[in-house]
Parts: sequence; structure tokens; C-alpha cells
Amino acid sequence: MGKKITVIIIVFFAVLIFAAAWYFSTMIIYPPKKECPADHFIYCKEPSELNLAFEDISFKSIDGLTLKGWFIPSGKSKKAIIFVHGHGATRREGMRWLKAFNKAGFNTLVFDLRHSGDSDKAWISMGYHEKNDVISAVDFIDKIKGVRKIGLFGVSMGGASGIYAMSMDKRIQAGVFEASYANLNDLITEIAKRDYGLPRFPIVSLTMMLFELRARADVDDISPEKVIGSISPRPVFIMHCKDDPYIPYSHAQRIYSKAGEPKEMWTHSCKVHAEAWQADPAYIEKRVAGFFNKYVK
Repeated sequence: MGKKITVIIIVFFAVLIFAAAWYFSTMIIYPPKKECPADHFIYCKEPSELNLAFEDISFKSIDGLTLKGWFIPSGKSKKAIIFVHGHGATRREGMRWLKAFNKAGFNTLVFDLRHSGDSDKAWISMGYHEKNDVISAVDFIDKIKGVRKIGLFGVSMGGASGIYAMSMDKRIQAGVFEASYANLNDLITEIAKRDYGLPRFPIVSLTMMLFELRARADVDDISPEKVIGSISPRPVFIMHCKDDPYIPYSHAQRIYSKAGEPKEMWTHSCKVHAEAWQADPAYIEKRVAGFFNKYVK
């Protein structure tokens, strides 16, 4: 009887651990849809809300998904910035930057990554597949719009995706990356310990194993700090709230330390994830626009 009870207890905890890991991997791959958080997105409609003309566009990802977005022209400019949103967000996360980019003389492309907004449903891979979505956006700007002076702005998961895309595609002349993680495995481990008191083994390890299988991704290849150095001599600008409650500031420090020159970094004492714009709109708009005008030409 004692052995049976022991087996039952072991099986119970094994099932419990697997169920928890499955739940956490699901939250990564299929984040719940949220209504537009106005405090974060600021603008929740279309660029016309900002009195900006725009075009509804769509293009194919490398693996055949239809990705949808907006192209916001700036006169006859031959320069463009591609904005890449974060995990669980949509193209509207970039709307707060549109006026500044437009005024600085840049066309802007904002689009929904796979399984986000109005783009085709698939699964989220935290940058592993999304980096190819970014390269597809570069193809659209280059081959369809004929614009070959290209800057990139990525936020959080979009920052991680953007760093990889920029390391792979030399058409991207300059990159601004806000609130990105340096290494996904480290981030998930930190979140599990901080928010749930869970150790790396066994739940986090099993979560990442399930994530790899379900998202068809390789966690070892979701580590922006490994590749950002290869971007040099093209410039990068790293931004991060110093008291970011979701992705620790240490990730920005790690990314910046591995980046080659030229590089810039801006931090603020803000305490919300990926809200550099809200921290000081006038200053950071001028700083980011100046960075792109200096290097995208």
C-alpha cells in the first residue's frame, strides 16, 4: 500500500508540473487578446486620428503568412522607419511615434507580427520566427515602395526580433531597440522566480522545452546579446526604463555592453515596461528622430 501511495503522489506531482509548464508555454505562444490599453498605446484608432494620411498594406512572410499594417508617407521622402511591436501588442503600439517620424521626414511602416492584430494566426515564438517577419517588412519597403534608406524601431519582443533581423539584413542602416531582453531563457527564469517563486528546474526547464516544441523554435537562438555585436559598424540605440517591472534593466546593460560602436543608450527612472515615450515625449522624440536622421541617409 505504501508503494502505491508513493507512486500516486509522484504521478500527481508529475502531472501538476507538466500542467503548469503547459500553461506557461501557452501564455508565451498564445497570449490572451487585450483591448487597446490607452495608457500604453496612447492612440487606439488609425493614423487619421493624428491627422496623418495612411495606406492599408499587406505582405507575405517568408513562410507564407499574410502580415497586415499601415504605410504612413512623409511627402516624397526616400527614407523609412519600420516599427516592430512587442509581445501581445499590435501595430498601434507604434502610433505614439508616428508624428515625430513624419515630421522628421520619414515614411513609416507599422505592421502586425504573426498571430497579432489583423495578421494571420500562427503562434508567437518570441523573435525566432518574428525576425523573418521583420525582414519581410524590409522587403516590402525596399521592393514595393522603392525606399532603400531604412531604419528600424523595435519594442520588447519587437526589439529582440529587430536585433536579429538587423544582424541578418544589411539594408537596415540604424536600429533603435527599447526594452528588449538579452536572453529569453534568462528572462523566463527571472519572471518565474520573481512572480511565482518557481525554481528553474523543473517547471521553467519543462516550460522552455514545451515552448520549443510547440513554437518550433530554438531557445538558444533567442538571445539578442549574442548577435548584436555583429551589427557594427551600423549604429544601434538602446532604451530602457530603469525600473522596468517586466524586463529588468540588466538586460539592456547586457545588450549595450555587447554592441559595437557606434552605439547610444538612454535610460529613465520610469517604472513601466516599454514606456520611454511616456517618460519624456518631447526629449525622446527629438533624440530618436535625431539618431535616425544622423544615420539613415
